[in-house]
Parts: sequence; C-alpha cells; structure tokens
Amino acid sequence: MDIILLQDVQNLGSKDDNLVVKSGYARNYLIPQRLAILATPSAKKVLAENQKQRAHKEAKLKDEALKLAEKLKTISITIGAKTSTTGKIFGSVNSIQVAEALKEKGFEVDRKQILIKEDAIKEIGKHTAKVKFHKEVVVDFEFEVIAE
Repeated sequence: MDIILLQDVQNLGSKDDNLVVKSGYARNYLIPQRLAILATPSAKKVLAENQKQRAHKEAKLKDEALKLAEKLKTISITIGAKTSTTGKIFGSVNSIQVAEALKEKGFEVDRKQILIKEDAIKEIGKHTAKVKFHKEVVVDFEFEVIAE
C-alpha cells in the first residue's frame, strides 16, 4: 500500500516520505494513529507543493543542526548517580538525565532526540549516546556517569 507519512516513525521513515508498506500495517496502525495517509494523486500533488515551499526552511534548520552538532562534540558531560560499593547504580541513568545534563550546558535537547544503545545505564563509567538534531544530522557523544 502506498502511503505518505505525516510524522517521523522510527525504523520506517521521516515526515513526508512516500513509502510502500503492507496494507495491514497501514490500515490498522499508521492511518488510525494519524501517522500516515493514503498516497492518492491529489495527496501527492499537495505533498510536492509543500516540499517545494519547505526546502529553503529545511536547509536553514540543517545548518543550525550542524552548528549545534559541532558544539556538542567539544563538551564533556558528567552525570552523578548513587552507587553501591561495587559500582552498580541504584536505579538507572536514562535519556531524561542526559537531557537535563545537556540543558545545564546550554543545549535545549528533547529527551526523545537522545538515543542510548542500552535502554538504561546501570554502571558507572563512560558511555555513548546519539543525539538526532535533524533527520540527516545525528551526533555521537560521550558522557561519564560518576558516583555521588
């Protein structure tokens, strides 16, 4: 089934992508959740016009994202957590704490833009996360979890 995405869908595509997916996935999930619409000829014309108008704006957003990405590579982040004597963290460190630490450094990053390979970090030490500033600008950065 031919669809047009209305929002970014992880592991599928970005907003305004024209995709072919299985009809059950489209009818039972994407369309009812308002994540996609059917790609009719009129919808494709509207999409083409919207993309033409949005091209300049996207270039500007991408440039800003690249600048933020370069700044993010230069900073170091440490997150304090309560730990046991063996180095295990009570609870875990997740994208919320990473977003708060970035906010303290002057970066306004939504927690949904931060991707940590592990679901939650449960040990002290250095870890890596990805920040998705733009659909084409994804930055890896390291942060350190220390004992409080």
